[in-house]
Amino acid sequence: MMKLSCAAFLLCALLLITSSVFYPAMAYPSSGRTCGDKCKTRCSKAGVLDRCIRYCGICCQQCKCVPSGTYGNKHECPCYRDMRNSKGKPKCP
Repeated sequence: MMKLSCAAFLLCALLLITSSVFYPAMAYPSSGRTCGDKCKTRCSKAGVLDRCIRYCGICCQQCKCVPSGTYGNKHECPCYRDMRNSKGKPKCP
């Protein structure tokens, strides 16, 4: 009985440690790219480039991720996907 509870504790501790060490696979993980670089890629096809980069930068700073591609893929970054403006519309491009 003691061995089982000790093994369960060690397993839980190991899971906790590994989850805090490894960054989850998200869009543009910390690969040295800054928010500016990520947002330039994200907004490369935007009609109003400066506005897109500004809002993307705000979202990137808060969420620490930017979805891949120039459109869509927001499922890769739930924080980015869920940010809303004062009118309830999506804030992040």
